[in-house]
Amino acid sequence: MSPSIMVTQFLQKLTYEEVQTSVKELLDLAEKCKSLQPHESPSECCHQLMTTFLEHICNNQGIADKHVFSDCCNTNNTARHKCFLLHKRDDAGYSDIFQIPNSEQICEMDKENQVSVKERYMYETSRKHPFLYGPTILTMSACYETAVQSCCQEGNKTECFQRKLEPIRKYIREISLRHHHLCEIGIKFNHKVAKAVELVLLTKKQPKANFSEIAKLATVIKNLHQTCCEGNAAACVFGRSQLMNYICSQQAILSSKFTPCCELPEPFRGECVITSENDDKPDLSSLPLSRFTEDQFVCKQFTDEQDDFLQEFLYEYSRRHPELAVPVILRVDTVYQNLLGKCCKLENPLECYSHGEEMFQRVVCESHERVKNQCDLHGKLGDSNFHDRLIVLYTKKAPQLSAQELVVFTKNMAAAATKCCPLNDEQQFVCLEDSAKLILGALCRRHEAEPINAGVGDCCDDSYAFRKPCFDDLQVDGTYISPPLSCDQVFNLKEDLCKAQEEELQTEKQKLLSNLVKQKLRAAEMQFQPILVDFAHLVEMCCQAEKSEMCFQEEGSKLIEKCWSLLGG
Repeated sequence: MSPSIMVTQFLQKLTYEEVQTSVKELLDLAEKCKSLQPHESPSECCHQLMTTFLEHICNNQGIADKHVFSDCCNTNNTARHKCFLLHKRDDAGYSDIFQIPNSEQICEMDKENQVSVKERYMYETSRKHPFLYGPTILTMSACYETAVQSCCQEGNKTECFQRKLEPIRKYIREISLRHHHLCEIGIKFNHKVAKAVELVLLTKKQPKANFSEIAKLATVIKNLHQTCCEGNAAACVFGRSQLMNYICSQQAILSSKFTPCCELPEPFRGECVITSENDDKPDLSSLPLSRFTEDQFVCKQFTDEQDDFLQEFLYEYSRRHPELAVPVILRVDTVYQNLLGKCCKLENPLECYSHGEEMFQRVVCESHERVKNQCDLHGKLGDSNFHDRLIVLYTKKAPQLSAQELVVFTKNMAAAATKCCPLNDEQQFVCLEDSAKLILGALCRRHEAEPINAGVGDCCDDSYAFRKPCFDDLQVDGTYISPPLSCDQVFNLKEDLCKAQEEELQTEKQKLLSNLVKQKLRAAEMQFQPILVDFAHLVEMCCQAEKSEMCFQEEGSKLIEKCWSLLGG
């Protein structure tokens, strides 16, 4: 199964039948990897599988041409692999037929069983989510097959599909974003950042496990993520299976919450462990954090064994603060590292780093305050106006993005506020910080593909931990010179607007807002409001008129005049 996932994720345009042909040619090697002797290296075999696979593509001119891979095929192995990875697209918009299916069609396919529903679903999911880890695709395909077989026995198949398949679709969409985000961290930042993220996540889930066990697991998982991110589905599936065998053999010292998961068969165990709740927080009152801020030997440990010492601080801080989001804990860790870097050069370092606890508290409070201000504003403005405010703010920060891109990006931010802000203080804080890291991660990937501006680049590249505060504080891009755009180009005043759904109208209005802001980046938000109000009124009036097109032409010219006066035309 995993070679099929690998082929589809790299060659997203191939038909199902073409994928099966390629897979047959790779299966012999994949089977060999399964039956290795104990002294043979599975990772080496899986690496050979990837090399063979890329060679297969390059030798098959039809496939290479179809995917414009000629540039990749002209390079050596390592560069070739990186080149192929850069061609993956998670925004290709492939069909959702298997996500929200025609119940009769799916049940008929399942009954005929010429090609199992599970295999077709695996194919569709792999091409739609090329960064989703292979083990997750295997697990969710098995869940999908079970749901289909169950619903095809029901009287109301459609209702059953919606009830049982929507959670699967939602989980895949969310975990795919997280997997892509983890891959970005591994590629963009050094291995210490990637390991720090894993260490925090593991400690929050297993706060009773000892440091050496957590540190060892963090290294193993970081390396496994790298394998999965490189698109080697066979090695990824094999590595996840080995990891779960180890975790289940050590659950007594890791977490009491893993027991139900470890009783499940493959491939369900892994996903169950990953989504299991955090273990109960241990009583750590007798082990204060003060040894990191009040011990006179701190600088010796920091100098002699810096990596281990800082990882231990991160572990001890994380297990005491399961309520904090990963980026916030990493901010505290960065502040501590910088503090020791400065203090340990002084004559009296202890007096300097003894203020650490206050500084940690300040970082958390400042992060909390930012989230609170955002939620207060959301509560005051409401969903729609809050989204408009974000469009103005981010058009000023990144005017190089198209109006459509800005609407989609800020829509995700507004949706996060809608979801997170009604929660209690603690949950609201974690929820928004967690959502922001994924949304800003996607924006940074967009910048990586096509640079936006220096300010965005700095926020994306400088510090993973402080990415959100950096974007919050980003000001108007003073270097941007807007291309000449006449007011009649800004408006989409056509009869088609009358057929648009409410959401489409809202999008048109927000694209208009973004395009206006681009023309006057330093103008106050209130200057644009009258035009937006008039636009909404004009659409409503003309869509009720007998001759809508004529109304749009006549009334639209008045709106364009108003626009010209705003832009100083």
